[in-house]
Amino acid sequence: MRALQIVQCGQPPVVADRPSPVPGDGFVAVTLTAAPITPLDVLCATGRSYFGAPAVPYVPGVQGVGTLDDGTPVWFPTDAGMRPGDGSMAERVVVPAADVVALPDGADPRLVAALGLSAVAAWKALTWRGELRSGEQVLVLGGGGIVGQAALQIARLHGARRVVAACRSAAAQERARRLGADAVVPLTSADDVAGLAARLREALDGPADLVLDPLFGVPAAAALQTLAPHGRLVNLGSSAGETAPFDSATLRGGSLRVLGYTNNELSAAEKGATIRLVADHALAGRLTVDHHEIPLSEAPAAWLDQADGRATRRIVLVP
Repeated sequence: MRALQIVQCGQPPVVADRPSPVPGDGFVAVTLTAAPITPLDVLCATGRSYFGAPAVPYVPGVQGVGTLDDGTPVWFPTDAGMRPGDGSMAERVVVPAADVVALPDGADPRLVAALGLSAVAAWKALTWRGELRSGEQVLVLGGGGIVGQAALQIARLHGARRVVAACRSAAAQERARRLGADAVVPLTSADDVAGLAARLREALDGPADLVLDPLFGVPAAAALQTLAPHGRLVNLGSSAGETAPFDSATLRGGSLRVLGYTNNELSAAEKGATIRLVADHALAGRLTVDHHEIPLSEAPAAWLDQADGRATRRIVLVP
């Protein structure tokens, strides 16, 4: 079978021929339909993640969609790059039977793969960690990214009265508008906290109740200043900075909550249940994300696009 293979940490994968894996007791074989290239895949392959350097060679891919031998469509996770073993970016994959999640008939496997764990993160960060309630106003930082795109739609599905996005590029801003953002605030590298906070307030209809934050840095500090008393900011990333310049008075004055979120805290059952909800909404046309398909044979170049920040849409590999 063909598979992607990380031969050396920090180097892009190569397409290689490997023996087709055989499932043992408690495992099932999945014929791949689609596997996304995610930031986590790239980070793990650098050897610089907090999981440590993975043993090489290995097949990357922390999630995928495929079919069981009986034709059942499934989504599945892997620990590739985080623990020893191979991942999803191969024509055939062996995974624990308990980890596969049956998908509804008719769901687009490429769309489900594109949404995947990013949509799970958006869903749980908003509804579980952020305790989103119907009628609240939500501010989504990085609203044109994969997590942000999902969050805009998920907030609306859960009754948010208004959803505002903050995005960097013109393309990201347009994506946020297409997905129903009530207002879109441009982000720039020259933003300071006070100036950005003022622009966010102009776009909001009164104080925000909940901020979803995959960015941190200056955007997070500015967003905190827009929150209503007892408002919540849920952080699940740091693409704009590992630290954020917010002050104690802002937190104390509004009795605000700053909360961290990671999918790693979810059990396999929780991830599976959320993936099924995501797939159901995708099938019904209520949840989508901007993505494009790349043949497995062209994956090394696509991997570099993701690693270098040139990818503007979620890259989904297909056999």
